[in-house]
Amino acid sequence: MRIETKYFGVVEIKEEDIIRFPQGIPGFLDEKDFVLLNFEESGLFQVLQSIHQQNPAFVVIDPFLFVEDYQFKLDDATINQLSIEKKEEVRALSIVTVREPLTTSTANLQAPVIINQSNKQAKQLVTMHSKYTTREAIFQQSSNTKEA
Repeated sequence: MRIETKYFGVVEIKEEDIIRFPQGIPGFLDEKDFVLLNFEESGLFQVLQSIHQQNPAFVVIDPFLFVEDYQFKLDDATINQLSIEKKEEVRALSIVTVREPLTTSTANLQAPVIINQSNKQAKQLVTMHSKYTTREAIFQQSSNTKEA
């Protein structure tokens, strides 16, 4: 299947790679089908790309790569909605706000995207009571190491 993307032009994707958001994503409730595309070879950043149109396309990152002790709690409704049977099925991603320079970019740790990797069902989990914000610095640890 060929899709038009925001960052990569036309790309070929496989049906089995489609991630479905049964309830859509907040702000984009009609967009339910996405695919993850690597932004660069390392795969540090990826794009959660709508398969139906160029937008929305969200730059995402694994929050555990820059917040070592990152935690979130899945409620029963989310577990049931995504048919999660074991924690190994769960993948969490954070939506990135890309800024110039890149080192000032932030990630939304308060509302992670949760994907059941087994069945490709997903949802953005909006947590109201969280020690995290919607604009957590991604690169702050590397700038702190310079001071040592």
